[in-house]
Amino acid sequence: MDLESYIRDIPDFPKEGVIFKDITPLLASPEAFAEAIDRLAEPYMNAGVTRVLGAEARGFILGGALACRMGAGFVPARKPGKLPWKTTSVEYSLEYGTDSLEMHVDAVGPGDIVLIVDDVLATGGTAGAKADLVKRNGAEVAGFAFLMELDFLHGREKLGDSRVVSLIHVA
Repeated sequence: MDLESYIRDIPDFPKEGVIFKDITPLLASPEAFAEAIDRLAEPYMNAGVTRVLGAEARGFILGGALACRMGAGFVPARKPGKLPWKTTSVEYSLEYGTDSLEMHVDAVGPGDIVLIVDDVLATGGTAGAKADLVKRNGAEVAGFAFLMELDFLHGREKLGDSRVVSLIHVA
């Protein structure tokens, strides 16, 4: 199945000059969505993954489905102040400043093997921050799974020697 045919380009969104890669047509197709989840899960099925971590919002959609497919728990990473219990956080750099993500302090810990998932790998900053969050809590990162990778931004280079699986590559 050609998953790329389910990705819609939206020019000048969210700002002029940006071509937004809209995954909602893929999510709307039960067959394409299931195929994407199966392909993201397959390389990690024997990696001992105990948790799948995804950040809001599209990371929740893919991460929840992937965790279910793999028989693992799902860990939501959110913007500060959105989780209802004790949290741990990580701050990371963006092109235009900084941002941060939080997860519950007991979401992962020693003995957990965590797969980090998101819709797009761009510069690698957010993905690297998620890995730092996992490692600081004593868990191991199994690798990363992305629906799409923007190769021209070289985000993979920021993820070190970690295994990175991307289903669609945009040159």
